[in-house]
Amino acid sequence: MPVNRNALIRYRTIDQCLRNRFKKWTLDDLMEACGDALYEYQGINTGVSRRTVQADLEMMRSNKLGYEAPIVVVDKKYYTYADKDYSITNSPLNHQDMQVLTEVSDLLKQFKGLSHFTDLNEMVSKLEDKIYTQKTHNTPVVDFEKNDSLKGLEWIEVIRKAIVAKKTICITYQSFKARQASTFCFSGYLLKEYRNRWFILGLQHGRSPKILNLALDRIQTIEEHDEGYRENRTLDLATYYDNCIGVTKSPGQKSAEVVFWVDHDNAPYVITKPIHHTQKLLKTEADGKIFSINVILNFELERELLGFGAKMRVLGPKILVKQIRAHLNKSLERYTVNVMKSSIEYGNP
Repeated sequence: MPVNRNALIRYRTIDQCLRNRFKKWTLDDLMEACGDALYEYQGINTGVSRRTVQADLEMMRSNKLGYEAPIVVVDKKYYTYADKDYSITNSPLNHQDMQVLTEVSDLLKQFKGLSHFTDLNEMVSKLEDKIYTQKTHNTPVVDFEKNDSLKGLEWIEVIRKAIVAKKTICITYQSFKARQASTFCFSGYLLKEYRNRWFILGLQHGRSPKILNLALDRIQTIEEHDEGYRENRTLDLATYYDNCIGVTKSPGQKSAEVVFWVDHDNAPYVITKPIHHTQKLLKTEADGKIFSINVILNFELERELLGFGAKMRVLGPKILVKQIRAHLNKSLERYTVNVMKSSIEYGNP
């Protein structure tokens, strides 16, 4: 059965709604969400009728598209999935899906190699590998880095839409250090990925508004709020993270020159994959090479440098050398204190 683009947009939108179990979805809520999606992606602002959404729900429940979605009605009013882990995105791709993906892939390939679209190369490779895997039923030939257990990915599209529409959102958030969650209004500015983890940079509303960087995997709920959106007038989002490894940074924080030595065997790895785009080779010695980078001093930088272990020695600045030394001493203590006790407990010689 042919399915047009508008219907696919509605199915994907309904799926995103029903996967969000922090909100109770009425038929009117689904109609509004589908209408917003069609306006955003297709420029259609006529709305979506009750009959259309009801037909969409029945189509998703059926096996005509291969979904067989376990959609149930709770309290004769609220729609949800009986299986909290279900998503139509987990369903096998049908013939029409494959045709659409192939068309998209062919279109994107026309832009590969152009300097303005270098970011598309990895996306196209992922898409082509997915199409190859589905068509041939073979194992993938490209294994991209991924984390299937990552939490918070369901918030990416919700936040992206809020940023584009310049709408305030109400976030319930609990950091790993907090004893309980807190709820606050937030104006989002930029979604940022670091090592397969997603973060949102924006402004927390309140008497003393402040810039925050929130991890999506620690967000419990997100809802739209009527409070006015607060425009970004202080941050250059295009360059905000340029002097930073990771995402931990305060507005106005100054970078520092970090100098480090890498042994002879591992220097080629640092040369071919720089730790930061500001990396420079300062000196070549008999036993290794000395490099420098200009970055914010933060947790992610320390973790990156510590990851080299004995293959690297940080030479400056002094405050960073002191911090690295403290981490290494503490690590050594963990391997020396109660070693015999741990060996006996886990049966090691």
